[in-house]
Amino acid sequence: MTILFAGDPHRDFTPIIRACLAQTPGILILLGDLDCSRPLNETFAAVLAAGWQVRWILGNHDCETETAYDNLVTDHPGGDLGFRVTDIDGVRIAGLPGVFKPSVWYPRSDDESQPIDPPRYRNREAFLATQPVARWWRGGLPLWHRDSIFPDDVDHLAEQRFDVLVTHEAPSCHRHGFAVIDDLAAAGGARLIVHGHHHDSYTATLPNGITVRGLGLAETWPLLSD
Repeated sequence: MTILFAGDPHRDFTPIIRACLAQTPGILILLGDLDCSRPLNETFAAVLAAGWQVRWILGNHDCETETAYDNLVTDHPGGDLGFRVTDIDGVRIAGLPGVFKPSVWYPRSDDESQPIDPPRYRNREAFLATQPVARWWRGGLPLWHRDSIFPDDVDHLAEQRFDVLVTHEAPSCHRHGFAVIDDLAAAGGARLIVHGHHHDSYTATLPNGITVRGLGLAETWPLLSD
């Protein structure tokens, strides 16, 4: 079965839909920043009707408006790969959605002369406890923090075993990447990281030997499983 990864669509779904319909149905994995203007099930109606399964992780643009969030998360909750390991046709895929934010946790120093700041909050509960109720959204985190990565998210995934790590953020081989993603992939025993966010199409190998595939805007890339 084909596992087809797709880079950030940013509402341009045509290349992804065409790629799906041009081959035997399998599993489509979207790497975030869909920014859906319509419900996902409507957008990918032809793909779903052809027999594809659609999975996704959140990107930062998916939490910028209630419409974008609901058209993805509320409309197709069964496709969410975030913060879990899912067996897809014998391939264990871990999903790390969202982005690092200085107001929560930013495990990189953009000035090499400065140390990396420690996390401000380890988890959602600790962060939410500091927020006035007026800033809560639907009984929990503000919408603009539904895409935030917390340390406990990474620790939870690191305790599991997986073959592929799909992320929105990039690992350290990208100029805007994070070494903590390298460490997470290594802890899980991954052989491959696939990421979006930066719209750069490239292949690299980390010092720990893990292959990295970055995808461009609405770029598709197949992983053929046995």
